[in-house]
Order: sequence, then structure tokens, then C-alpha cells
Amino acid sequence: MAFAGIAQNAEKEQSVNEVILSFQADFNNGSFKNAATYTTQNWEHINPGGGITKGRNAVLKEVKAVHQTFLKGVTMTIEVISIRFITPDVAIADVVHKISIYEMPKGVKHKNERQRKTYVVVKQNGKWLLTQDQNTIIVQ
Repeated sequence: MAFAGIAQNAEKEQSVNEVILSFQADFNNGSFKNAATYTTQNWEHINPGGGITKGRNAVLKEVKAVHQTFLKGVTMTIEVISIRFITPDVAIADVVHKISIYEMPKGVKHKNERQRKTYVVVKQNGKWLLTQDQNTIIVQ
């Protein structure tokens, strides 16, 4: 019985990890063309400045806009990931991403930046989906 529980947890963790990898792939190509496959309709995004955008359409409008300007061509890679299940259908992933070089505001280059991103992922209709994300620039 214990082995079945461990296997189920590993499977759930892998499903949540796939959501994060899908987000990262869309971030890296800047199009967010696959967002409808891994986000909820009521997805909320909290940006590093503390602003919050609610609803998938509004979030996509925002993230696509920044990826056409100062984040154009910027990529992120996972350094560390920790997934914790709050309930059987809710997970929080704490992820540290390394971000490639970008400039924001004009004249201020961000090099070797690391960001801590929190993802809230929920299971809806048998599928794991991103419902909220928040990222903070790690200052150290």
C-alpha cells in the first residue's frame, strides 16, 4: 500500500512539474501560445513590481506585451524546484529561475538575475492547471 501512495504522489508531482515546464517554454518563446492548455480561465499573475492581473485573457495581454518589448528574447531556466501538495487537488511550487540578460528600465541591465516564482496549480476535471503565479527578484 505504501508503494502505491508513493507512486501516486510521484505521478502528481510530475504532472505539476509539467505545468511549470509548459509555462517556462511559453516564457522562453515569448508567445504564450499554449497557455490555454495549462492555465485556468481565472489565472492570476503577480509581477515582480507587485501588480496583479486577473483572468487568462488579461494576463496573456500583459505577458505578451512585455515579451515583445524589454523581455523579448529573454529566457529562464529552473535552478531549484520544490512542490508541496496543500490538498490532493492543490499544489504550490516554489521555483528559483535564472533569467537571461535584459534591460529595464532603459539603461539598467539585469545580468545573472535569479527570481523566486511561486506557482499555485490546481486539478480541475482531471487535469493540473496553473491558477496563480507570482515572481520576485532575488536580491542578494
